[in-house]
Amino acid sequence: MKISLVIPVFNEEKYIKNCLEAVMNQLVKPDEIIVIDNNCQDNTIAIAKKFPVQIIKEEKKGLIAARNKGYDSSKYDLIVRLDADAIPKKDWIKKIGHIFSSNKNIDAVFGPLVFYDLPLKTPLYSKTFYALIKLILGHNLLIGPNTAFKKDIWMKVRNNTSKNDDLIHEDIDLAIHINKIGGKIFYDPELINYVSGRRIRNNPYSFFIQYPVKLIRNIISQR
Repeated sequence: MKISLVIPVFNEEKYIKNCLEAVMNQLVKPDEIIVIDNNCQDNTIAIAKKFPVQIIKEEKKGLIAARNKGYDSSKYDLIVRLDADAIPKKDWIKKIGHIFSSNKNIDAVFGPLVFYDLPLKTPLYSKTFYALIKLILGHNLLIGPNTAFKKDIWMKVRNNTSKNDDLIHEDIDLAIHINKIGGKIFYDPELINYVSGRRIRNNPYSFFIQYPVKLIRNIISQR
């Protein structure tokens, strides 16, 4: 199963180099790497061009628009999503490939996060969050920087997913629509990915207030 790796970016010059270096160091490399330029105004794209990546422009501002452009542009059977501030371990993509190859019934997979630049470097927080949201939703969620899914499941739900970043969490919204059509989302607690905790550190209001509000909207949308 060939892999398309999608990385949406907006002014990520501080992070994109480390991210792409980690991708280049993977034991199993993706078959294509798509960087979605969501109107970057810094050196992000200049840095990305130093790596063997495909750069695609998305002029409509917002993560959903950028993400969707990447998913739609992907050529291969398996889409893997990565944030520009992520630094995956060398076996990350290898593990993802093994999960799908060993269980043909899985449509999507996700795993926990560790914030590499916060004091407590543990997946416990995300694991607790996942368990709580699964209890509320009644099914597994997906989490942007550590998500992979089959291209065909994306094509089945893409037109029904929300296009408004202000209303919902795009990754949980995607999980809701996959679940609605009977798709199977697998959670692997060992599929850990490492991301920046900058949003928690720099904008706690967004993380602790706006995030829960969006989450409530996600839950209501499922009813």
